[in-house]
Amino acid sequence: MSAAFFRALRRLRKDQSGLALIEFAYSLPVLLILALAGLEVAHLAIAHMKLSQLAMLVADNASRVRASIDEADINEIFTGANLSTSGLNFKANGKIILSDLEPNGLEAPNSGQYIRWQRCYGTGSFTSSYGVTNDGKTNASLQAMGPTGNQIASMAGTAVMFVEVAYQYQPLISNSLFGAKTIRYSSAFNVRERTDQAIKNAGNLAASATALCT
Repeated sequence: MSAAFFRALRRLRKDQSGLALIEFAYSLPVLLILALAGLEVAHLAIAHMKLSQLAMLVADNASRVRASIDEADINEIFTGANLSTSGLNFKANGKIILSDLEPNGLEAPNSGQYIRWQRCYGTGSFTSSYGVTNDGKTNASLQAMGPTGNQIASMAGTAVMFVEVAYQYQPLISNSLFGAKTIRYSSAFNVRERTDQAIKNAGNLAASATALCT
């Protein structure tokens, strides 16, 4: 072979142009995976934060309604809840369950708590983990609401607004990182000042215009 050929081989061996591009091509998939995973983790953390705040927001707002509470008040509370969950598509994938928890007023051994009424928002396929309307009304089957070790009961003459939030997590990128995930939060606030706990319908709203849990 000619000397020119060997000189060309030596130049090729020493040539490092394009090396950085090749190294970047090797590292790009790893960097991309890390970036997407970071975005998904951040998205999940934000979802948890929004849903935790949502449970407290609904319970707090429902407990602040004075004098009496009306179906229109519930609709306003849930409208605010919807605005606070922007970016989550909550209505289609989640549910808020608002329960009015009160003492059942019975003598022992039937004394306990009962759910006077319950209202819901969202079309997610979730049910209450603690009971439905009228549970505990005639017996001692319901003593409190909430997870074991963190239960709450209402005092005589008042009520507790107990809220459960459930949401089927909608990933930003893919379910492959966390899998199918259901997020749940609950919160409770004692009613302020209101002494009439029965829910009213002063506007004669049709059942379809109210937030019944059907």
